[in-house]
Amino acid sequence: MNSPYGGALLPAARQFWLAWALGGVMAVAMVVLAGVEGLPIRDPDDDFLPGYVRMPLIVFGTILLDILPRMVHRARLRATWSPQALGGLWREVVAERWPASHWWFAINGLIAWYLTYATFRNIKSMAPFVNGADWDDTAADIDRFLFAGHDPAAVLHEWFGTGLMAHLMSAVYVVWIVLIPTSIAIALVWTRHTSAGSWYVTAVAVDWCLGALLYVLLPTLGPIYAEPGQFADLPHTFNTTLQEDLWTDRVAVMSDPDGAGTLQTIAAFASLHVGIMMTICLVVRLIGWPRWLQLTAWTFLGLTVLATVYLGWHYVVDVIGGIALGTFAVWVAGIATGNRTGWRVRLKPGEAESGVPSSPAHPEALVSRSAPLPDHRAAD
Repeated sequence: MNSPYGGALLPAARQFWLAWALGGVMAVAMVVLAGVEGLPIRDPDDDFLPGYVRMPLIVFGTILLDILPRMVHRARLRATWSPQALGGLWREVVAERWPASHWWFAINGLIAWYLTYATFRNIKSMAPFVNGADWDDTAADIDRFLFAGHDPAAVLHEWFGTGLMAHLMSAVYVVWIVLIPTSIAIALVWTRHTSAGSWYVTAVAVDWCLGALLYVLLPTLGPIYAEPGQFADLPHTFNTTLQEDLWTDRVAVMSDPDGAGTLQTIAAFASLHVGIMMTICLVVRLIGWPRWLQLTAWTFLGLTVLATVYLGWHYVVDVIGGIALGTFAVWVAGIATGNRTGWRVRLKPGEAESGVPSSPAHPEALVSRSAPLPDHRAAD
């Protein structure tokens, strides 16, 4: 490959080799399970926009957020607002921020991640057909043992009440849903430390893969579906609607997989809400993001743990499993992306990678920061 774009493809693919490999293995498993069980394979997000449309839109929207503020800032500094001048600024910023290497980095990461996500969702939907066991009673017994004979959700309801807290916990779940695609877009678009970005995206791919495996091996419903009476006192929130909708989807899929037109997404062990948040916290810590961001991430992990048990999505044992899963994913992905040697971290926090173009007026911030900081005059 002689073109700069072709020459940048292979290095980008190598950065995500484990995510690609896991996606391939999961795709084969999905096709085999679908064939054996006679189940359809579906787009996991076809309710509004297909996932393969929505995720690229999120990424390209984030790319615009990376480029446009710089264009506007430079236009203001230079007092150049003509169409010709703006076109020149567009080309200038794109040349700085989006060389061929970073385009291929973002595209490879996006496709590899989405492959693992889409196959995960399908395998999760197939899990109750593949393994008809139910481990809810066992999980509930372990929880009661850990809480001296009490149900953890009942304890939390007693401690925090069943009014305002229910709405707060529901909001945590809404934020989590938005956080994951946004964090992937940030890792692929805004960061110029591609080792950190590939580490995070690969770790999330490992989360999806391990989650799919556990859902097949140890199928559970979760407390809200196994013992709904425990949560009867909670007020109606967005979370209530979501839980009812997911149960409706499961009933439809279990009775008529072909005619349901959707996937079922109910499975409890391990909690990937907790697992992926653990992954985020560890990566943010290990790549050396500012302390306030690290504190925010760990605080949100704590809220996620509370929410997932309080609202009945998961047992405490699912939370423990999620923490272990998310931690293991960071370790494995760190080795696969060259950021770890065994237990030793090799990534140098905040260090810009060589060969990545940056603004001559503001070189370090544009390379090493994740936020699209505007440029400043060299004299500043």
